[in-house]
Amino acid sequence: MYFYTKRLNRYPLLTDNHGRPVNYLRLAVTDRCNLRCFYCMPEHGLDWLSRAELMSYEEMLRVSSLLVKMGIQKIRITGGEPFVRKDIMQLLTALSKLDGLDELSITTNGVLTAPFIPELKKIGVRSVNLSLDTLDSGRFFSITRRDEFDMVMNTLHQLLKQDIEVKINAVVMAGQNTQDIIPMVELTKELPVSVRFIEEMPFNGDSHVYTGLPWDHLRILEEIRDGFPGIQKLIDPAHSTSYNYHVPGHKGDVGIIAAYSRTFCGTCNRIRITPQGTLKNCLYDDGVLNIRDVMRKGITNEELEKVLTNAFNHRPQDGYEAERSRIEKTGVHESMATIGG
Repeated sequence: MYFYTKRLNRYPLLTDNHGRPVNYLRLAVTDRCNLRCFYCMPEHGLDWLSRAELMSYEEMLRVSSLLVKMGIQKIRITGGEPFVRKDIMQLLTALSKLDGLDELSITTNGVLTAPFIPELKKIGVRSVNLSLDTLDSGRFFSITRRDEFDMVMNTLHQLLKQDIEVKINAVVMAGQNTQDIIPMVELTKELPVSVRFIEEMPFNGDSHVYTGLPWDHLRILEEIRDGFPGIQKLIDPAHSTSYNYHVPGHKGDVGIIAAYSRTFCGTCNRIRITPQGTLKNCLYDDGVLNIRDVMRKGITNEELEKVLTNAFNHRPQDGYEAERSRIEKTGVHESMATIGG
């Protein structure tokens, strides 16, 4: 059931039908991206959404404001690549002013981000997730099909100069970048960053079907332990999607996200809204509601809250249940760019 309890005497605590809190929104603002990472989309790109199909900034702000009043405490802006959408700072600035929102953060590939960093700092963005799968410029080009490695590294250093927390997201892929695991951990020796290794997921925009995962979270940890035998387990924060570790003497930390193994579903506190307004209770589901469409039909905020409440009352227990349901209904294998991955 959906329950309200007091939170700081301002806004409620929202929970789903499994008793899990729902307090974290990942809002994708565009399906477009200036990279072509092979695990995310085909080389030729995707059939991009038209402007009319995208949620407007006004629509995004409206639903975000309502969700914060319902209990959302954290919003992460994602894409595609958020900074390819025109005037993105207008939305970010408006979101930063929402009463009751505790944290506004961003996931970016870093190619276009650097010029916006002082303004991000000014509006209170304290944390940025930077997608970076390798520290080798040649492999970067092979993975992303674009020669933008130097731009991304510049963004990394500019974020740190502004004292913005940086989490580096690295997808681990057999035959592609496993040789980067140790160098990425070494990066935490001198830089106060969190490097998170992510299991590859079955979202690449084609009909590829996984039959297994050669580099799961256990093998990733084994590889790290071989290079850093003294690595120590940290206490994972509540609702953390990563298993977190620290190498003694290093300034930064290491995390491993079992995205394909889905070991964190029991404490999942997040929902997603795609660029076209589809609400996803789980990364692996096919969407439970199109918020854009119901808003454009003239629904009131009170009615929208009831619709959202009903959606949260039907969240799947885990990613396996959600994936089975999606495949049974649609057979679709989505691209990460279209769902805010």
